[in-house]
Amino acid sequence: MQADNQNSPERKSLDDRNKMTELERIRHSCAHVMATAILRIWPEAQFAAGPPVENGFYYDVELSHRISPEDFPRIEEEMKKEIKANNVFERIVVTREQALQDAESGRLGGLTERPGNVSKFKLGNLADIPEGEPISYFRNGDFLDLCAGPHVMRTGNIGAFKLTTVASAYYKGDEKNPQLQRIYGTAFKNKTQLEEYFKMLEEAKRRDHRKIGAEMGLYAIDTEYVGPGMPLWLPKGTVLVEELEKLAKETEFAAGYVRVRTPHLAREKMYTTSGHLPYYAESMFPPMELKEKGAAPGAEVERYFLKAMNCPHHHRIFAAEPRSYRDLPLRLAEYGCCYRYEQSGELFGLMRVRSLNMNDAHIYCTEDQFAEEFRAVNDMYIHYFKVFGLDKYQMRYSTHDPSKLGQKFVNEPELWKKTEDMVRRVLVESGINFVEVANEAAFYGPKIDVQVWSAIGREFTIATNQVDFAVPSRFGLTYRDRDNTEKTPLCIHRAPLGTHERFIGFLIEHYAGNFPLWLAPEQVRVMTVNDDAALRDYALPLVKELRAAMVRVETDFTANPIKAKVADAETARVHTMLVIGARDVEAGNVSVRLHGKGHVGVRPKAEAVAGILQAIRDRAA
Repeated sequence: MQADNQNSPERKSLDDRNKMTELERIRHSCAHVMATAILRIWPEAQFAAGPPVENGFYYDVELSHRISPEDFPRIEEEMKKEIKANNVFERIVVTREQALQDAESGRLGGLTERPGNVSKFKLGNLADIPEGEPISYFRNGDFLDLCAGPHVMRTGNIGAFKLTTVASAYYKGDEKNPQLQRIYGTAFKNKTQLEEYFKMLEEAKRRDHRKIGAEMGLYAIDTEYVGPGMPLWLPKGTVLVEELEKLAKETEFAAGYVRVRTPHLAREKMYTTSGHLPYYAESMFPPMELKEKGAAPGAEVERYFLKAMNCPHHHRIFAAEPRSYRDLPLRLAEYGCCYRYEQSGELFGLMRVRSLNMNDAHIYCTEDQFAEEFRAVNDMYIHYFKVFGLDKYQMRYSTHDPSKLGQKFVNEPELWKKTEDMVRRVLVESGINFVEVANEAAFYGPKIDVQVWSAIGREFTIATNQVDFAVPSRFGLTYRDRDNTEKTPLCIHRAPLGTHERFIGFLIEHYAGNFPLWLAPEQVRVMTVNDDAALRDYALPLVKELRAAMVRVETDFTANPIKAKVADAETARVHTMLVIGARDVEAGNVSVRLHGKGHVGVRPKAEAVAGILQAIRDRAA
């Protein structure tokens, strides 16, 4: 059984629960039906929490029997019986005293009272319910659970379901608590949707960036010498990195950004000033403690940290020179290398790493300039979506919770309201598809997480866009305004292409390694039908011309059969193959093949070259 790296989700408020979608209600209800089935087989089972999650549901259970996928058919059979029974999901409001009594008797999370088998995890869940909030059960058939809901009307409304995996997870996500078995499943409105989901999962396995990355020789992770979570970009992978940087630099230059460079580490003072220490310390590498040679005994030790984010360094660049309102907006951009100490169990290929190169920028502006700057950043996102053929995307707009000011969020209620209203207005006026989520803002301001869907409908969060009205003042950042007074700028943190690592991982899966011509590690392969010297002599000037235009071109002039050469190029995911035979030499042509599409025609050599160069310039999909 593998450990589950997901923390248990934060307890939802009643308002959040009432916003559950129909599919979330189906999945939540299916978790209860699964618990019912498990209890029919193992009546002693103790349950903790069973929420709907992104792609299904789970329930955490304590049980001496180690549930495995071999048990799933038996559990599913019992689930089908409960669904066929079409029992009502009945809500029952109780007092805290009644709930405590039912937990002590073992009734909560059970089919009957279970003397001597206290519902210990339900007692813990009960303690999390704030005083004054209604306490409710939901009952389906004999199963009674401490639950705020909501659910579908009857078990028969659940539709199609399937159990998927089992993992281990600590109660409430705390390693000091008991380790439980987490049983995952998924559910949909009907069997067709369920089948489509599993087809998507199979296709996702085929497109797994770790598998394709190894096949194409894009990157390596050397855990023995370099360390886990720190990718080494191989030559072909470096092509992807440099093409993305080129795209970003061109786009940002056109938008008025200036580029900066910053060191990979900084003194402790930098991060205590920014507020990242101590609150972000667990996600940072431990400090390096330095003492000058020959320093007196007891001399102060200097502490340096690898940077986990670029923003404090950019703030110091802003502070390096006197600033006037005439200098704003100031847009500082950098592909900065950061280091974050992700737990070893959370590392996952390129998607979760410890060293990352971020498409970062910070825009310093006045309040009057904010709306236009924020709109321009959103326009940049949409431009990138078009470049990569991303038709489905959504902005997730995260705001603060007023009740947590001074705890989770900077205690500036007026600035929160003002900046949240400004961001919301820009999103609405721009006609951007967005959802608003409370209590998920950054500690220093509202933020937008950009979610995109790949070619097979898989969802990814790839970028973020944040407003910062707090940290600039901590660093004493000011500009002289028209009225000759010192004012603190607003700061927009933005990273449209996220990190190289995560974005390239996404692109590998989105394209299944079949990159468009401008991005393909090997753009063109020139091959002859045999090893005849005349064919080679005809091909070499063509290769030279392409290389002079910075096209990534390779050759295959071997005596291997042309079918074998084409198969080899297809396996290597070469975008364009130019095949040369005797007739092509006579006519001044080349035969053009495209990866995955086969032969697309015979063209004059000059026309073929011009088409390749134009497609690269246009970054054609």
